[in-house]
Parts: sequence; C-alpha cells; structure tokens
Amino acid sequence: MATTNTGQPAPFATASSSAAAARQSAPLHHPPAAGRLTVLTGEGALDVLSRSAVLESQGRHIAQLAIGEPQFAVAPHIVEAAVQALREGDARYGPPAGIAPLRAAIAATLGSRHVEASADDVIVTPGAKPMLLYAFLATVEPGAEVLIPDPGFPIYPSLTRFAGATAVGYRLDPARAFAPDAADIASRITPRTRVLVLNAPHNPTGGSIDARTLEEIAELVLRHDLLVISDEIYGRITYDTDATPSIAALPGLRERTIVVDGFSKAYAMTGYRLGYGLVPRWLVPRLTTLVVNGHTCTPPFVQRAGVAALTGPQDSVRAMVAELRRRRDEVVAALGAIPGIRSPRPSGAFYAFPDVSEIIAATGLSAPQLASRLLEEHGVALLPGNGFGAAGASSFRISFAGTADAVRTGLAGIATGLAAITARPA
Repeated sequence: MATTNTGQPAPFATASSSAAAARQSAPLHHPPAAGRLTVLTGEGALDVLSRSAVLESQGRHIAQLAIGEPQFAVAPHIVEAAVQALREGDARYGPPAGIAPLRAAIAATLGSRHVEASADDVIVTPGAKPMLLYAFLATVEPGAEVLIPDPGFPIYPSLTRFAGATAVGYRLDPARAFAPDAADIASRITPRTRVLVLNAPHNPTGGSIDARTLEEIAELVLRHDLLVISDEIYGRITYDTDATPSIAALPGLRERTIVVDGFSKAYAMTGYRLGYGLVPRWLVPRLTTLVVNGHTCTPPFVQRAGVAALTGPQDSVRAMVAELRRRRDEVVAALGAIPGIRSPRPSGAFYAFPDVSEIIAATGLSAPQLASRLLEEHGVALLPGNGFGAAGASSFRISFAGTADAVRTGLAGIATGLAAITARPA
C-alpha cells in the first residue's frame, strides 16, 4: 500500500502497474448518449469545406463553390461599432431578448417590409440557427408533422426529428423558378400537420415566392389552423424584385408566424453570429425562457454592430447584391453552355441549382459521385443536391457568394471536369 512520508496510507493510493496496464488495454466503455442526438444531421457544406482544407494543405488549389458564405468585406462603420463597444467595456451580460436599440431597429426594418412589428416581439439570438432551433422546439409537438420544402435547408428536417415530429416534404416548381407549389402543400396537410416552414429566397435553389402563391398558402394556414416558421435570411438578396414578400404581412398571419432572419447574408457578418426572430406576442415569454436556458444572451458588442448595420448606410448591401446579380447571370450563362446541364435562373439568395440528370444517365454516376470527382480530380468544391432532400438527387448546389476568382475558376473546372468524367466515367 502506498504511504505518505509519515507512514500513513496515502489518501489516493495508486493501483499496481499491472492493473493500470490492464485498464489501458481494455476496450473503452462509456454510457450511451441520449437517443435524441442520433436524429440530428449536419450540413454537407461543412463536410466539403473540411475536405477542401485537407486538399489545400497538400498544395492543391480548390475553387470553393460549396459554402454559402459571402466573401465580401463587412462595412467599416459596422466593424467600428463593434470595436468601439468593446473599448467601452460593452462585453458583459445583456438582456436575454436583446438590447433595446437593436430590437427597435429590427422592428423598424421589418416594418419597411410591411410586417407589423414591435420591438417587444423581437428576440435576438447568436445567429439565425438558434432562433430556428427555438422556433421548432416552441411550436412542434412530438408526433406532429411539419411541412418543409424539398429540396430544402437540411437543418429543417433535422430539427423536426429532434422535436419528435415527422418532416413531410412539399414540392417546389422548377418551371416557376422553384416557387412553392400551393396545391402540393394542400395535398400533404393531414390532421397531424402542425407547422409549415417557408424559405424565400430559397436555399438551395435561389427560388423565391410570388404574392399570389403566398396568398394561397396563407389561406391554407388559416383554414387548417397551422403555425408558420418563415426563414427570411436571404430576404435582402433579390435580383428581379426589390424585396420578397413575407407571409407575416398578410391578414391574420402575424400572430401565427415566427419570422427568422439575421445579419450573416445581407451584411456578410457570418462570424459575428447575429440573428433574430419576430415572434407572436403570445410566444415571446416562452421563447425568452428558451433563450435563458440555451445561451443567456447575445454579446452586446455584437448587437451594437447590428444596430450600426441596420441604421447606417446601406451602400455595402446594394453593392454586394449588384455584384451577386452580375455573378448570377455569369453562372446561368456558363452552366447553360455545358452539355447535359439545365440551370433554372435563381431570383434571389446566391445559389444555382442545376439539373445534371442527363450526365447522371450518361455516366452511371450519382450526383454525390460526380461532386466527389469534381473535387478530388478537378479542384472544384460544390454540393450534391441529395443533401437537401430527395427532390435534389439529380442536382448540384453551386454557391456564387465566394470570391469572383473562385466563381470563374470553378465554372471552368465544372465544364472541363464534367467533359472528362463523361468521356471516362469509370
């Protein structure tokens, strides 16, 4: 027995070396994690980004068309607002729902979209994703059904399963630039349907929604007593209209809708992690309690940057959207010139969603296999559409939010790469 220098037994005696060795060689056992974690899935874009980093570390040049991150500089007045707030010591706890100036600025911005908004109904979160999580947890009951776009952002079905519900995909119409199909939505509503998820402009297709379709969907929501989670993170990035209409602006829908938005896309503030929700008045206290349990508050100095973004000059937003519009036209033209590709014209966001079913048929390769070969053999990172739902199985998602050089190089790489793969599929 191990002893101290007084001859007494040591308080924490060590085991024999043989026993310690036996423990080290034994298989590692641990209690199981909670089963609910197994239903969560990630994002393919982050996986492709990781693989791209490995290839680049080996000296490869990768044209990055996979990640939906605007590679534009954050406007100087926004950066300075965050820095000044830090200089003033504004880095302590803040109100769970957000600081008053930012909530007021958000309400004013939503008002310009014809959405009736009060600062009291705004909840600020560290990014839009936490608000999506809280929205699903607050509205989706176990055993319910949630209508989600197919193809659509993969976090929607993941969070639906996490809340104990079933995700039911509804159709987007490629002939109408991937607008939601109201008739298809109507056909999928059952007594178990609880929530409808909308996303316009849309990830991954760049599609949007017109006023007439929105009114048809609103009528379905009211008739079937549904709630709506409206993801409007790309709402400022539109090319053919000034703005995308919000279902929350229609009569009777404001108190049924959680509008989710943030600063990552329009203001290129991805690393700032700043988002928000406009919440029905009756849900505000409960969602605020979720905030307290989930993250306490959003850093106040980041929120000060958000105030500067909304209330300051909007030149950077307009310039970015103009450049993205130019790239949209470049991407559609370049993809249309590649044999075997059909590319609808995106009306918003910064994604193209070309159909490659002819190339799949000609080569016998799936969209994931084609995407993998484009990355590994031709240095082009993009996403296979199956990661966004069954309806995307014969498509690619191409982001043109990166650098202009990446877009040009990537488009050239897609053309030469697919030609080479089609010539030698094996």
